[in-house]
Amino acid sequence: MKKRSTRGTGRTATKEGQRSRSRRVEEAGVRVIGIDLGDRQSHYCTLDAAGTVIERGRVVTTPQGFREAFGGRDRARIAMEVGTHSPWVSRLLKDLGHEVLVANARKVALVFKSRHKRDEVDCESLARLARLDPKLLGAIEHRSQPIAEDLAMLRSRDVLVRARTKLINHARGAVKSAGARLKKSSAEAFAKHATGQVPDSIQHALSPVLSTIELLTRQIRDLDDRVAELGETRYPETELLRQVDGVGPLVSLAYVLTLHRPERFKNSRAVGAYLGLVPARCQSGKSDPQLRITKEGDGFLRRLLVQASQRMLGRFGTDSDLRRFGLALSATGGKNAKKRAVVAVARKLAVLLHHLWRTGEVYEPMKTANTILPIAPATVAA
Repeated sequence: MKKRSTRGTGRTATKEGQRSRSRRVEEAGVRVIGIDLGDRQSHYCTLDAAGTVIERGRVVTTPQGFREAFGGRDRARIAMEVGTHSPWVSRLLKDLGHEVLVANARKVALVFKSRHKRDEVDCESLARLARLDPKLLGAIEHRSQPIAEDLAMLRSRDVLVRARTKLINHARGAVKSAGARLKKSSAEAFAKHATGQVPDSIQHALSPVLSTIELLTRQIRDLDDRVAELGETRYPETELLRQVDGVGPLVSLAYVLTLHRPERFKNSRAVGAYLGLVPARCQSGKSDPQLRITKEGDGFLRRLLVQASQRMLGRFGTDSDLRRFGLALSATGGKNAKKRAVVAVARKLAVLLHHLWRTGEVYEPMKTANTILPIAPATVAA
């Protein structure tokens, strides 16, 4: 029997797939609900199997409010945009037996770029997208409650560190304005060293700042101990990641908590794109300009990987394939060569950490450099 050619039918096949998914929803009689989450009240819109609006309403954005509004319903497909309330709302609705889709805001331009944006319209748009094809939402997966709590501790530490940095910069600037200068010191020892160097004219003004810096330093130190303890007791897989120079307890724990499971990614290279460390694309015809990295994904982990990359390429970094790659790239010249090298090493580091986590291999810093290519035997003339 002669096979039927499918060349040139990609678009038709895609439309047929969308229609089949829509028919499956109609045949199953599953209702689709779109929710526009608000800080105090959330709007929702319900579609029946035929796509007709059968209900509109509002619900108080509290756990009790959502239980009362959606607890007694038959299983439905519920779509919402990612946001501040989406983690706990999605977990609650899943516990109530519903199928929950958390839409990636970057993928739903129909909602956030609308010129007639209203809560009632947004929730209906989400419902219709979820009914047509869930892939259009670019659905994301929220972390479980225990992992979210552990990650919140790391983010709290990050906020404290940035607050301490701002206070230190303020103190140094105030002292310079008074005609003096504070000596160089680490952030951990800044409050102790600066106390005797502040001029008497601004001693009263900076005393509360120095006390706060000292308090923040103690709190950051306590959180560092908790981070190290978590990595050793609850997340032993972080030991695999700490084999790499520049990756300590903080970076390894943040990496594991953010990615959650290594099998989420088909291959290790996908992690670089997931964390926004790959260049954006805007190709059209023959135009394909070189753009900056996308900076999508988790900004906290991306910043930690960049910091680890900077340490690798710094004066205290140990020799490795990654360091040699970054130094060679930064030596190519140009105004932004070093910045590009740091980002490139951070991307390779993200890929390497996922590979170590997935395979459990022992890290070899000089694996590429120590590889000796086989020499082809000399040919003998006849």
